This record gives sequence, C-alpha cells and structure tokens, in this order.
Amino acid sequence: MKIIPQILIALIAIEHLFFLWLEMFAWETKAKRIFRGSMAEGLFKPTRKLAANQGLYNGFLAAGLLWTFLISNEEWKTNISLFFLCCVLCAGLYGAWSVGKIIFFVQGLPALFALLLLLLVNGG
Repeated sequence: MKIIPQILIALIAIEHLFFLWLEMFAWETKAKRIFRGSMAEGLFKPTRKLAANQGLYNGFLAAGLLWTFLISNEEWKTNISLFFLCCVLCAGLYGAWSVGKIIFFVQGLPALFALLLLLLVNGG
C-alpha cells in the first residue's frame, strides 16, 4: 500500500515538470492553445516573463517531490513529501480562488488525495 502514495507523488511531480515546460518554454505556442478562451490572445507575449517565473516555481515543486525518492530515512521522506504536497495543495487552492476552479481539480485535488493517502499509510 505504501507504493500508491509514491506513484501519486511521482505523477504530481511529472505534472509540475509539464507546467514548468509549458510556462517557461511553450507559453506563446502550446499554452496559447491550452488557455484559448480563458486568456486574451494578445496577453501571451507581454506575460511571457511572468509565466516563465511561475514555471520556475512549479519546477521547484517538482524538484522537491522528486527529492523524496532519494531520501532513505522513512521519517524524513514522509515529512518532506508532506511539506511539498502541502505546498502544491496551497498553490492549487490559491489558483482556484484567484484564477479558476479548474486549477483545484488539476493541481490541488491530486495533492490532497496523495497527502491524505500518505498520512493514512503512515499512521497519520
């Protein structure tokens, strides 16, 4: 059962690596297609640097989650996992409040699920 939270953590890390790529390197191409309708076409170029900065932060979240796979001490591994999952959850909640509810379902809900599962598996 301990493998399921680890799989979720890996998937969330991969998701945040995708956000990094999207916001840092594909903001005016792929992101423009993804966010079509929710952001004016003319805003992508002037917000490129802001998006890249946001992408970097998503990369830090991914790095923190991936770091947990290199920690051999189970207590530290769990604590670092909980910390970064809480960071992702906070980002998802803030994004849902400030931008759109879909961000909670894409970013926050997976982190919440992984967080609860990790607590359940590790005895809370």
